[in-house]
Amino acid sequence: MYRKWGFRLLIGFLGLWLLLNSASRLGVEIFWFQEVGYLQVFLLRVMTGGVLWVVVAGITTVYLLLNLALAQRLKYPQSPKIESAQLSSELTNFLSPDYRRRNEARILAPQRFQILRLRWLLPLTLVLSLLIGLMLAHYGQIALAYWHSPVNQANLPIPALFRPFTIWQLLRQICSQVWYLGLIGGVAIAILVYPQFLLTAIAILFSPIFAFILFQHWPKVLQYFHPTLFNSTEPLFGRDISFYVFSLPFWELLELWLMGLCLYGFVAVTLTYLLSGNSLSQGIFPGFSPQQQRHLYGIGGLLMLVVALSYWLSRYELVYSSRGVSYGASYTDVTAQLPAYTVLCILAVAIAYYLLWRTFFWRSKSQHRRLVFYSLGVYLLLVAIASIVLPTVVQYLIVQPNELQREQPYIQRTIALTRQAFDLEAIDAKTFNPQGTLTEADIQKNDLTIRNIRLWDQRPLLETNRQLQQIRPYYRFPDADIDRYTLVTDITSRRPSAPQKPLEPVESERRQVLIAARELDYSAVPQEAQTWVNRHLIYTHGFGFTVSPVNTVGPGGLPEYFVKDISGNSSALTTSSEAIRQSIPIGQPRIYYGEITNSYVMTGTRVRELDYPSGSDNVYNSYDGLGGVEIGSAWRRWLFAMYLKDWQMVLTRDFLPETKLLLRRNVKQRIQAIAPFLKFDSDPYLVAAAANQDFPSNPSYLYWIVDAYTTSDRYPYSDTGSDGINYIRNSIKVVIDAYNGTVNFYIADSSDPIIATWAAIFPKMFKPLSTMPVNLRSHTRYPVDFFKIQSERLMTYHMTDPQVFYNREDQWQIPNEIYGSEPRPVEPYYLITSLPTVPFVGVRDRVSEREASSREEFILLLPYTPKQRTNLIAWLAARSDGKNYGRLVLYVFPKERLVYGTEQIEARINQDPVISQQISLWNRQGSRAIQGNLLVIPIDQSLLYVEPIYLEATQNSLPTLVRVVVAYENRIVMAQTLEQALQGIFKPEVTPAPAIIRPFEEAAPPG
Repeated sequence: MYRKWGFRLLIGFLGLWLLLNSASRLGVEIFWFQEVGYLQVFLLRVMTGGVLWVVVAGITTVYLLLNLALAQRLKYPQSPKIESAQLSSELTNFLSPDYRRRNEARILAPQRFQILRLRWLLPLTLVLSLLIGLMLAHYGQIALAYWHSPVNQANLPIPALFRPFTIWQLLRQICSQVWYLGLIGGVAIAILVYPQFLLTAIAILFSPIFAFILFQHWPKVLQYFHPTLFNSTEPLFGRDISFYVFSLPFWELLELWLMGLCLYGFVAVTLTYLLSGNSLSQGIFPGFSPQQQRHLYGIGGLLMLVVALSYWLSRYELVYSSRGVSYGASYTDVTAQLPAYTVLCILAVAIAYYLLWRTFFWRSKSQHRRLVFYSLGVYLLLVAIASIVLPTVVQYLIVQPNELQREQPYIQRTIALTRQAFDLEAIDAKTFNPQGTLTEADIQKNDLTIRNIRLWDQRPLLETNRQLQQIRPYYRFPDADIDRYTLVTDITSRRPSAPQKPLEPVESERRQVLIAARELDYSAVPQEAQTWVNRHLIYTHGFGFTVSPVNTVGPGGLPEYFVKDISGNSSALTTSSEAIRQSIPIGQPRIYYGEITNSYVMTGTRVRELDYPSGSDNVYNSYDGLGGVEIGSAWRRWLFAMYLKDWQMVLTRDFLPETKLLLRRNVKQRIQAIAPFLKFDSDPYLVAAAANQDFPSNPSYLYWIVDAYTTSDRYPYSDTGSDGINYIRNSIKVVIDAYNGTVNFYIADSSDPIIATWAAIFPKMFKPLSTMPVNLRSHTRYPVDFFKIQSERLMTYHMTDPQVFYNREDQWQIPNEIYGSEPRPVEPYYLITSLPTVPFVGVRDRVSEREASSREEFILLLPYTPKQRTNLIAWLAARSDGKNYGRLVLYVFPKERLVYGTEQIEARINQDPVISQQISLWNRQGSRAIQGNLLVIPIDQSLLYVEPIYLEATQNSLPTLVRVVVAYENRIVMAQTLEQALQGIFKPEVTPAPAIIRPFEEAAPPG
């Protein structure tokens, strides 16, 4: 009695806890989305997910439980007395010669199928039970993977569908893991022992599993109902690409659910009948009764309809085949697999039609009952032939002896559609033949380029910032970002690194800088001070940022700072000059939303927030921004305390009516929560700009800009590569206010059909890029992550000739460089320079040469070398300024001459006896020399190579820039400054003493 009441109370409390937890989560999400201005987005997501959950779980539960209930009614009864009498009779007459004939005559009914004895019954029931175990393993793995993976995951791939190949993979996995085999075997045996309970329990378990899996794919469901045409067709079926991106994933999800639903229903009902009447213990099953047959015909017909759907979808999935020498449907797929799938689909429909016709127009006496089993056996044989035998024979006997000839048209399709999917068709290709005629006059003419050559890499600058600019242990610089600013300047403030020339007064110039945010890292607060009040009420924000020019060096080899420290004025930082203060807006330097702000804080409380340190004291402040959700009322405290599992919020007396809670302050988490269907760049970058169009009365001058991408893995014939996507566009620029927390999404590529679909789904979410404030738009840059993906595909897919592609004779690779003392691939790097003026070849959307080289611009560069070679073969440039934003230019070097690559230059540097000796002297105990990024810089018709060298202590590292190495043609110079190194190259007769010149030995051209 007490146990029952205790169990009921436990269930009641558990249900109440789940109800309160769900209600608090929903309430907090509504308040938070209302704060950021995207409540409509959240409500549509919740509604879509709720409808999916109710429909899938409801249909699954009703279908499975009704079929199991009907099977329970139609199964053979279990009578212990009859079973005992039957067993006694069996034992008495076992030795009788006509035992078998009498037994069959006794139990075989005229309308039943053939009886099954134990030697057939046991294996059959065991196989069916193992199949249920495999289904549980497959769908359970999918659900667990979604449960443990990040909820906000862009472009969630369709799970492996439950098809014969998947079953084979599961069997291999089970056989390789003993515990897994024991688990599946245990489930199968348990089903044989307790069929009624376990089959019903598994049916109930499948309902939330199916619902949860489809719930995670709510973006694909919304996209299916709001497709946008690509206005481009794939060549195999002639369908618009939107079918593959928007429609096919939805049908695959439907198949994933319906296959599990119908297959489990059929197997569970079959097992219910086979195990009825204690058939296993009796050692015989009397055959399916007419009512049981009719039931099995009905659910079997539905299963065959799903099988037909599966083979119909498999036809379209051939465009993602990896069987041939290129991605997509190959010769074997098109000539053998496609017709086979079509035939199997038609036969499945025919079998399903017959089974359903027999169900609705049932006749207990039929001459064609056995034909059903024969046709199913023949169908399974055809499945094996069509899936394994036929394509293998065609591939080995027809394709491989004439592979290039057979596969050539399909290789052409892969090349064309992969280039299309990664926007490689838009690349302007040029032939660039370095002349080696650079002179001192050319250096002076390209003064802005020279003065923006990056001598400071992010890593040494961050190490120096952490030593000189963190000010307190709880501040941290998590990252440093390359950007360009237009700075007010004059004669006295200009510091050219090129040889001196007469300077003319100028009003402003573009300078490449490294900007780093000084954020608050609460984990660095002393352990004794890590209290609840400090964590959530006092240590609430970071303060300020540093800005360093990339090309100048201060006293002692340390970086110079345009913006640094924390001045006595709480609204400003220390600037190097009044001109810098006019050029870089300081404004509101407090950073409440950043890259490492992972905790929630409460503002507007009785406790003052730590603002910044001032000498031995601290300055305090109260947040007056527009971010946060008000939690002054008691019920809101309880709501948020329940959601955050933080009961101190209810007990504290420090809250006021105007107290606000700032949630999701990490900018990546913030935008991911709003738009989980987008893929975001790994590097948010800070911008200081006067762009307060949203809140003119509450100015903030610090913003985070994050690039967002629309991606897909369903673009036909497009190679997925190693990153699992075969389509990408940089369609969105996201701007987050570092003080107020506002988030704005701007469409940067309106030609992208995927972002057009999302704009149709969420019409109030996205804004055109033209509405972004001009001061922010001038800081947009071509993103490195996007550039890397495109450049990796270009290594193979610059080859547009099928035969060259097949032979891989012109494969490229990204070269290595020495960083520190270890080789690593060259990373793309930003540079302010003017592009060389050379003729275009094979250009789409041509621009004039005069436009291409009219002035210096902010570009992103990456060099290439041939596969397994070290000489340069090409370099790719992405443009970031004005009308040229997003344009890619590929400069291809002539193959008949040698253009030195980064590894060759590194080898020359390290082989030079004087330079290597100097580096060895620095690499003594307690210090080490770091060779920085080797930059390949185009200037007019020539290439200049620049590498900084840093010196740092092994303990308490404070890197200093000690030398600059410049290489040009057959000379290498190492000097203390870039200016001295350039003089050593172009004025060797006046080379300063520290400079070292070593001639190159001419190497034989490659090939």
